[in-house]
Amino acid sequence: MKPFWVHSGLALLDVDEHGGLIVTDEFLAAYLRRPELAPVPESCAAERALHTGLLAAPRAAVPDAQLAGLADPDARDNWRMFLRFRDRLLGAPNLQAAYVAVFADAQRAGRIDVPPLFVDQLAQIIVHHLLADCEDGLMLRVAELWFREQRVSIADNRVLLADLETVDARREDQGLGDLGRLLAQAQVAARGVDLEVIDRENAEAYFGRDERHDFAVELTHGRTASAMLCDLLRRWVGHLLGVAVKVRTLAQIEDQRWRWHVGLDVESSKLLDTLWRDGGLTPDEHRRLLLLMRLDFERLEDQDPQLAGKPVYLALAMDEDGVLRMKPQNLLFNLPLRGH
Repeated sequence: MKPFWVHSGLALLDVDEHGGLIVTDEFLAAYLRRPELAPVPESCAAERALHTGLLAAPRAAVPDAQLAGLADPDARDNWRMFLRFRDRLLGAPNLQAAYVAVFADAQRAGRIDVPPLFVDQLAQIIVHHLLADCEDGLMLRVAELWFREQRVSIADNRVLLADLETVDARREDQGLGDLGRLLAQAQVAARGVDLEVIDRENAEAYFGRDERHDFAVELTHGRTASAMLCDLLRRWVGHLLGVAVKVRTLAQIEDQRWRWHVGLDVESSKLLDTLWRDGGLTPDEHRRLLLLMRLDFERLEDQDPQLAGKPVYLALAMDEDGVLRMKPQNLLFNLPLRGH
């Protein structure tokens, strides 16, 4: 088995007999060592004592009065945020349940109270767990959509994705110029490392570069990576909801009796709503709609009886700035499930 994403945090968790990821003290202590929580020279004695105490006992209760004793108001806010997140993790039977509960509570409250960084890390850990035995670098690069924002380029009807943080950092450092032209050429020279477009032929090279995020990937309908995305969406739904589905890509939606759709990001939700309601998109909206998919339930008893046998259409889209921010949680709450 080839190691990858060794810093995701998965190795610090236990696994129960049902595949549930169980939070450990070591996992919680890793958060305490993050720069957002680790003491700095300016930290007061009360904050240092809090940090030392939690490192020794990461599950210990922290009274409000103890937090109020911290001199720095930003530090107080950081600690409150972490402790609220920690208590969420400890209050759930496993990490998967905690992840789902974050968004279930956000739906009820109208806002999410967990920092995006923590949410993305939980998504990465769960996907890492799903793919722990994977030795296909192309599949792993596709899985990065679960927790990494993507810069999109469209050239000759090819949809190319590159890691947003990596591309922006290198553009600033070396003035790379037009991303679309460079990605279409399938190679960007930066910091001595080539940003290649990963495919079957070079997928093996992903290992050893897995945490550098310096591969682009083509997510065009009909390409291998788009089929892998569908397979991973299928596994994601099965793992977190216990529902068996099939997912495949589409060139277009041709369904006069279209009943249900789910956007996998904010932009695609809007565009699918427009398509369903008005039946057409502007040329710019068409350009931003990157991939269409169809999801079917394997067991009709899992689906809302009023929609039994009807497909669910899915989509990915970039925003007006050419960025794709996939929200995998959308599939967990917006499918037409029986009893919902």
